[in-house]
Amino acid sequence: MSEELLDQAMLFEVVENQLADNYPKQVTETLMRLRMTGHSREEAVELIACALAPEMIDVIEHQQSFNLERYAAHLAQLPQTPWLGEDE
Repeated sequence: MSEELLDQAMLFEVVENQLADNYPKQVTETLMRLRMTGHSREEAVELIACALAPEMIDVIEHQQSFNLERYAAHLAQLPQTPWLGEDE
């Protein structure tokens, strides 16, 4: 179900909206940090979308409130993505 409701283009659109609104501010800060460490803007937005995905799944599929604190914690760990279960 998550693939149907939560596609990559939608995640990128949400990230771009967050950047345009500068809310949450951690998104803009993360973009700047990733850019300063050599990531392209496109790569940085993709990484931010990886941090956003679990929050959107909880909201859409589990009818839970958006967890800004957890989202900010995931953003702080980028470019690592341990919540995806990968060994990086």
